[in-house]
Amino acid sequence: MSVAGAVGIIAATLAAATIWLLLTDPVTVADAVNEQDVTPFVRQLARVLYDAVIRIARYL
Repeated sequence: MSVAGAVGIIAATLAAATIWLLLTDPVTVADAVNEQDVTPFVRQLARVLYDAVIRIARYL
């Protein structure tokens, strides 16, 4: 896999997690945009990605 492919996979994963977070926890996203503080948003985004990895690991 090339570097461009890896960057594409990471970008697609982050985009999907961001959309998921917008649908499941819109208050956190709205607060982050309103206060211009991305820390809670990044924290929730990391949690969504972590939960997804754990679920995939359990499945395998």
